[in-house]
Amino acid sequence: MKRTTVSLPDDLAWELERAAKRHGVSASEIVRRALAEHLDARPDRPRRYSFIGIASSGHTDISERVDEILANEWAEHIANDRDP
Repeated sequence: MKRTTVSLPDDLAWELERAAKRHGVSASEIVRRALAEHLDARPDRPRRYSFIGIASSGHTDISERVDEILANEWAEHIANDRDP
């Protein structure tokens, strides 16, 4: 686990300590839970991946040019595969 120092305003630090005592956990645990929730990175929740924009290349004819694109981009690899 990595240690990080965070500066808090006095009133927020007081609320953090109060919440930690109320829940019977450390202030660090409260901060970890809050950050995980805020960052949507809780280990008990599967990560959600967004596929929006995954194919936004700006080209509209890629499917029609797939052979040409692959030949250009992979020509060296294809040639190496054919060498004995």
